[in-house]
Amino acid sequence: MSKAIEKEMRELEKKLEYHSKKYYIEDSPEISDFEYDEMFYRLVKLENENPELASSNSPTKRVGGAVLDKFEKVTHNVRMGSLRDVFDFDELNDFIEKTPCSGYSVECKIDGLSVSLVYDNGELTIGSTRGDGLVGENVTENLKTIPSIPLRIDYKGHLEVRGEVFMPRESFIKLNEKRELDGEQLFANPRNAAAGSLRQLDSKITASRKLDIFIFNIQECDRTFFTHEEGLKFLKSLGFKTVPYLAVLDTFTQITDKISEIGVLRSSLSFDIDGVVIKVNDIAMREEYGDTGAVPKWAVAYKFPPEEKETVLREICVNVGRTGVITPYAVFDTVHLAGTSVTKATLHNYDFISERDIRIGDTVIVRKAGDIIPEIVKVNKDKRPNGTVPFEMPRLCPSCNEPIYREQDQAAYYCTNSACPAQLLRNLSHFVSRDAMNIDGLGSAQIAAMVEAELIKDAADLYYLKKEQLYVLGKKVDTLATNIVNSIEASKDRGLDKLLYALGIHQVGEKVSKLLAAKFLNIDTFFTLTVEQLCEVNDIGEITAQNIVNFFTHQKTAELIEKFKAAGVKTTYESDVTDTRFEGMTFVLTGTLPTMDRKEASALIEKFGGKTSGSVSKKTTYVLAGEEAGSKLTKAKELGIKIISENDLLDMIK
Repeated sequence: MSKAIEKEMRELEKKLEYHSKKYYIEDSPEISDFEYDEMFYRLVKLENENPELASSNSPTKRVGGAVLDKFEKVTHNVRMGSLRDVFDFDELNDFIEKTPCSGYSVECKIDGLSVSLVYDNGELTIGSTRGDGLVGENVTENLKTIPSIPLRIDYKGHLEVRGEVFMPRESFIKLNEKRELDGEQLFANPRNAAAGSLRQLDSKITASRKLDIFIFNIQECDRTFFTHEEGLKFLKSLGFKTVPYLAVLDTFTQITDKISEIGVLRSSLSFDIDGVVIKVNDIAMREEYGDTGAVPKWAVAYKFPPEEKETVLREICVNVGRTGVITPYAVFDTVHLAGTSVTKATLHNYDFISERDIRIGDTVIVRKAGDIIPEIVKVNKDKRPNGTVPFEMPRLCPSCNEPIYREQDQAAYYCTNSACPAQLLRNLSHFVSRDAMNIDGLGSAQIAAMVEAELIKDAADLYYLKKEQLYVLGKKVDTLATNIVNSIEASKDRGLDKLLYALGIHQVGEKVSKLLAAKFLNIDTFFTLTVEQLCEVNDIGEITAQNIVNFFTHQKTAELIEKFKAAGVKTTYESDVTDTRFEGMTFVLTGTLPTMDRKEASALIEKFGGKTSGSVSKKTTYVLAGEEAGSKLTKAKELGIKIISENDLLDMIK
């Protein structure tokens, strides 16, 4: 029976790989999504029932599942170097004149994260990031979740290829929309989003980010190729998604025409490019030209300048964010940038507007930062009409009509009303998040449904929900409703530090929340604290202290806290530190540690009574330094602060 099951599993794997290639690589699907899903979940079922027969490169790995403690280091057999950039056609012509050859390959420069994929005996064995070019990180499990990466190829020799992982524009927009709703920091551009997604320790998170890849080079192969173009054709025949718009051209004019053609196409592409790569096509000639040590002499990257356009500013409006920040934004006549119609751009804060003297009615120059986020670069004051006036921030919150205030020496304005409707969804998403009250089962969609049904008007209302009320979340939610109610009940005992963080007070993060809870022990104390008393707590400055005072002097806050207490939510703090060997010591972390990230290292230090700080001073006890440590390490040496490694820290707690 097991042989029959194994045979069925292998056949399902082959079919799924074939149809995945047709869908993701060739864009010519032969079966419906439903038929594909039927085969996929049949394989999942067989693997769950027969784990000993599951393949390490099964198509089911696409959904993720592996959770790592850390990324192992990988030394590249072939250096993953970078390219010299050129910014105009004169510099490009200089490169062409210095590298005469039989032809140049011209291809898009994908704006993503460079990775290496190694195959042996037809199987993907390891995938790694570029790192510093010599040593990267093992992200194999995460790379397996990218549908366009073949897990198996029809080539039994050794092959290492290099590609660029990227996040399609549509995926990036959807990801940022969700993060904004959840009150999380937005990614600046698709490249940053792709890099952050690929370095997740939980591969399921990576799988959810909808990454893609283009392969653009053969790093190692036990087969000989005479040209770059020949090598890419070979990779394409194996099922790799190779870099698009490749052309082999002979003359400078042909190359510049191709660059201009790609530049026109750029705005309509579904992925970001930041230039065009020009390489000597002949492999033997590349070896003759060699490199300078840092970059090859046989290739350059022509970088596109950012596209800028003029338009007329019609309005300056304001938004209210999760922490009450009042953010101004511009509304202007439609312009077309990077393939989209743009009518709005963030203005960041009042100082941004004031420094550039941006006024309603001005002709402004707009561009897209990273080809994604619209921004106003400057004002064309020669076209300023008569009668314009400087912009002033509103005095009242546009959502709740409560007064807003500006922090001393800061650009931001805030609404301090914790019950402000504009902040509700974001506040609730933050409140239930893992690092706050950690209420499982409540995502942004569920919260939005409960707010729409008027089940909750503030975070405290969560603790008064009944299971039957949660049926508004959809059909067949009995189990989900039970889990949510149980998780809400369990969150009552998280403690004061988690509650303070969950409240979303501006500039009060996890670390500050724990310091405050450990110092003052009971939430009632915060209603009487002054700025001066709060500033006595280490790492809390006057601005943060004022934010806390403003929050707790608001009438709505007192009502909210009373509701929490009446529901049985714990509003006191009990320290979990039993071994205080680091008490009175301050650690500063810098660089990349071998096995721990900074959050893990900080938690370990705090577990033994120590504290961490973001800056080096004479009060610093130790600087915990990893690879690529920067200015903090330099300052520590200047001040004579003791520098320790991760191993030293672990030795200190043995």
